[in-house]
Amino acid sequence: MFSRILIFFSIFFFSAPLFAQDYDKIQIETTLVRDNIYMLKGSGGNIGVCTGEDCVFLVDDQFAPLHKKIVKAVQKISSEKIRFVINTHWHYDHTQGNELMGKLGAVIVAHENARSMMSGSHFMKYFKRHAAAVGADGLPVITFTEGITFHLNKETIKALHQPGAHTSGDCVIFFEKANVVHMGDLYFNGFYPFIDTQYGGSLAGVIQAADEVLSKINDETLIIPGHGSLSNKKELQAYRDVLQDIYSKLKPMADAGKTLLEVVETKPTASYDETWGKGFLKPDIFVQIAYEGMTGKAQE
Repeated sequence: MFSRILIFFSIFFFSAPLFAQDYDKIQIETTLVRDNIYMLKGSGGNIGVCTGEDCVFLVDDQFAPLHKKIVKAVQKISSEKIRFVINTHWHYDHTQGNELMGKLGAVIVAHENARSMMSGSHFMKYFKRHAAAVGADGLPVITFTEGITFHLNKETIKALHQPGAHTSGDCVIFFEKANVVHMGDLYFNGFYPFIDTQYGGSLAGVIQAADEVLSKINDETLIIPGHGSLSNKKELQAYRDVLQDIYSKLKPMADAGKTLLEVVETKPTASYDETWGKGFLKPDIFVQIAYEGMTGKAQE
C-alpha cells in the first residue's frame, strides 16, 4: 500500500513537467563549452555538439517537437551537415528526435542495449506511461558493446559503455582534445537522479560510472550532465559522494529485508535533501526507486 502511495506522488511530481509541456514556449539555450564543443539546453536531456570542417556531431536530440528549434540552434554555430547522432541511452527525452534527425541523413549510433530498447515499446511504471518504439529512421544503424571511437573535426571522440547504471545501455562520451565529457543521465547535476531500475539500472552502477569517469578526467575537465548546468570534476565528485553515502545506508537495510516503509522512515537522505532534494525527483521517490533496485522487487 505504501509503495502505491509513493508511486502516486512520483507521478504527480515527476511526470507533469516532462509530459505536459508547451513546446512552443521552450527556447534552446546554446553554451560554448570549450573549443568546438557546445551544450544545448531545451527540454529533456542536454545535447552535446561537436563542430568542425567534417560535420556536426550530436550527442542526443531531445523531444521531437523541438527538432526545428534544435536544428536552427545548430545552424547558428555551424553550416556543416548533422552527420552523426550518438545516444547516451534509450530514454525518449534524449532520443525522440532520432527519427527526424535520421530523415535529415544523420547516422544514429548507440549501445546495442539502447537500440534493443528503442526497437520496442515499454511501460515505465514510475511514469505510468508507455514509451513508444522508435521509428525505423530513428533506430541506431551502428551499435557497439564496450566502446566506439570517432575521428572527426580534428577531435577524438570516444564512447564507453557503463553497464547497469542509469539503464543497461548507457555510454559516456569523451571529447579527448577539448577535455570535455558528456555523461548523459549518469549525471544529474545538483539533484537526485532518476535511475531506471526497471530496465537494468542501479544506484551502485551509477556510482561505479561516476568513479570510472573521475578516474579518467582532471581538474580542467568540463562535464555536460544529462540534466542540469555545465559541470566539472569537483561537482561530479560531490554528486558521487552523496550517492555513495546514501547507498551505504540503504544496502544494509536491503540485506536485512527491511520494508520500504521502514527504510523511508529512517530518512536516509535527510542530510542532503535541502540541496539535492529540490529537483523534480523528490527524496522519498528517489529512495523508493533506489531501494527497489537493490531488492529486485516493488515493495508493498
